[in-house]
Amino acid sequence: MGSKEPAKEKREKRLQEISLLRTIPYSDHQRWWSSETVAVVTGGNRGIGFEIARQLADHGLSVILTSRESSAGLEAANVLRELGLSVDFHQLDVLDSLSIKTFAEWIQQTHGGLDVLVNNAGVNYNMGSDNSVENAKNVVDTNYYGIKNVTEALIPLMRPSAVGARIVNVSSRLGRLNGKRNRLEDKDLREQLASMETLSEELIDRTVSTFLQQVEDDTYTSGGWPQVNTDYSVSKLAVNAYTRLMAKKLSDRPNGQKIYINCYCPGWVKTAMTGWAGNVSAEDGADTGVWLALLPDQAITGKFFAERREVNF
Repeated sequence: MGSKEPAKEKREKRLQEISLLRTIPYSDHQRWWSSETVAVVTGGNRGIGFEIARQLADHGLSVILTSRESSAGLEAANVLRELGLSVDFHQLDVLDSLSIKTFAEWIQQTHGGLDVLVNNAGVNYNMGSDNSVENAKNVVDTNYYGIKNVTEALIPLMRPSAVGARIVNVSSRLGRLNGKRNRLEDKDLREQLASMETLSEELIDRTVSTFLQQVEDDTYTSGGWPQVNTDYSVSKLAVNAYTRLMAKKLSDRPNGQKIYINCYCPGWVKTAMTGWAGNVSAEDGADTGVWLALLPDQAITGKFFAERREVNF
């Protein structure tokens, strides 16, 4: 316990600092957005997504809250509208290509595009020390392919801007390549995923496909995969790699059409996904995602953050 106390105290101190920072309003010089700025938040009906939507709307953006279940999404949007916030709802199932297409067409016709995309929709079926891979395909499909497919459908609709459009992917430290614990044991694969010269969409897809095949064959335990929340960790490893890859692909866009993409870890948040066992409030868990979405005119892209600080992948 003795070694854990300082880390706990350090985290609590940082969260107190962030709570204080959140009370400081953005200056007119920093506020690049207006009520016409459109932000899409996937999986916004509860937890971190709901809180990201609330905070963005509270800052004065027009927020499109999405969820797979229409009734839950409508209820969440109504709660925020009753607070006087500009929040709209549209159904979006990130696993359904037709749903993504329908949503993209709707946002183009209704709002003329978007300025901010927060990919929050995700799943995790393990609680505490559980490490079942029974739902591994759904976890990878939702957490990785869902983000990828939504992002690629909406990038063409991101509106030109002097400060650049923003994409924020909600990820996890569990997906870090070079963490001291819970990392891939295959050093060559780690190096291939870490190097921008060898990183590719094919490599990321092949990595998660190999994992899912080993799950199906019941050989994954000897495959050198992360040992904690294995399926979730692999999905977030893919998200982190995809974020870096997309940052590179988007970097050659001309001024006025820039798109900045980053990812962040919200921490172990007290939400339904953690069985309400987390040690971070939804408000604090949402903070870094909102901060990244609203960064002033700074070309920060392809980075991983936690508690408003950059973290190594």
